[in-house]
Amino acid sequence: MLLTILLMANAAAFCQDARPQSLGQELYLPIYSNMLYGNLSRSGKPSRILLSAMVSIRNTDPKNAMRLVSARYFQSQGQFLREYITAPVELPPLGTKDLFVELHDDSGGAGANFLIRWEATDPVNPPLVEALHANLDSGKAVVFTTQALPVPAR
Repeated sequence: MLLTILLMANAAAFCQDARPQSLGQELYLPIYSNMLYGNLSRSGKPSRILLSAMVSIRNTDPKNAMRLVSARYFQSQGQFLREYITAPVELPPLGTKDLFVELHDDSGGAGANFLIRWEATDPVNPPLVEALHANLDSGKAVVFTTQALPVPAR
């Protein structure tokens, strides 16, 4: 009996995590092109480390393709910096598209972000969109990820 209850609880938790299929959406992905850390210096400023960001857009649907329509990059104050996808990109089932923000590119600041728009002909599983931030210079190792969230349709 206890095993049945545990299996039902796990199934319920899994169903809550399942994302409904969609024909497309816009996703917000936080990006950190730099990070503040440590204590304040005598001038009252914290230390700062630059970070690269590898954005991974993964089609999680095993049967259907999707199209990446745009990946707009914005800086901390919301100002548009550049478009990373200049023409639609077809992502085959279980395919991945990577975008890269270089380590020396700190134009986005600590509050940078991407707005990524995708669409599909048939309903598909939404993509998994993450950014892997890293700086492995000078004996330091800073590595972490962020994950995209859907922007509600207006």
